[in-house]
Amino acid sequence: MPSPNLIAAALTQRTRRVKIAVIGNALPLYNPPLRIAEEFAMLDCLSGGRLIAGFVVGGGPEYFTYAINPTEARERFAEAHDLIVRAWTEPGPFIFNGKHYRLRYVNPWPVPLQKPHPPIWIPGVGSLETMRFVAEKRYSYMGIPYFHIDVFRRVFATFREECERAGYKADPEQMGWVVPIYVAETDEKARREFEPHLWYFARKLLKGIDLVPPGYTSIKSTMAILKNKGKFLLAQETWKQIEDGVYAIVGSPETVRDKIAFWQRELGVGNILMGCQMGSLSHDATRRSMRLFAEEVMPALRVLEESRAH
Repeated sequence: MPSPNLIAAALTQRTRRVKIAVIGNALPLYNPPLRIAEEFAMLDCLSGGRLIAGFVVGGGPEYFTYAINPTEARERFAEAHDLIVRAWTEPGPFIFNGKHYRLRYVNPWPVPLQKPHPPIWIPGVGSLETMRFVAEKRYSYMGIPYFHIDVFRRVFATFREECERAGYKADPEQMGWVVPIYVAETDEKARREFEPHLWYFARKLLKGIDLVPPGYTSIKSTMAILKNKGKFLLAQETWKQIEDGVYAIVGSPETVRDKIAFWQRELGVGNILMGCQMGSLSHDATRRSMRLFAEEVMPALRVLEESRAH
């Protein structure tokens, strides 16, 4: 969406307990990125300390659209990150002199309620630079959706290795898996209601998203990303491929519950971020699915989680 922060602001006034995760703001696309520090701080205050701050490098097509040199993407991201964290944690005013951003007077107000700052989540598609950065900072890593389940196996395994290289064992809560989920009374009905909208999304709305401009990432990471290209949703043609690759979890409450429980254990992730609406799926169908999930899937998953804890 054009501005997730606007939707997050509305959610702060319509919710009371739920965490609000903005995944995320593309740091290199803001000049200066201090704007992100200020807006996220406002959201944290408006929500009473419920914000999860998502930082992203931004997709390849955005660098074409905004005419930003893609070879500077990683440098700009790291520099913007440092500025934002300093603005949240260091009393101002202070001077920030970076390579890409120079500010003579940094003294933001308000600052976040959460101390030292809101939790930071950073998504990725397999870039080694991103995983290493997240592991070293002890942030949370979120696998970008619409890839074959084997890609997520490999990505989360690599992230755990990077955490070990940084001197600690990854916590499951540091890892998030995003997967579209749709629930109906039966498996057959769920597929019938959901499948046309998945193909609409894949064939109409994902065009151009896989553009990777020269210099956007390292050669090693580019090779890793290209290796995953055939496993992206765009390349799939049949429903069997969708189910075998777990591009979406679709079915009755029992089917959805069992698949979520299995893949959460298999991937070792502590957060599952469900896409409730996809493509041209209607508002009413989305609400019906969400209601079934809340009433019949979540309680069963809580029981499973409690039994594992015991």
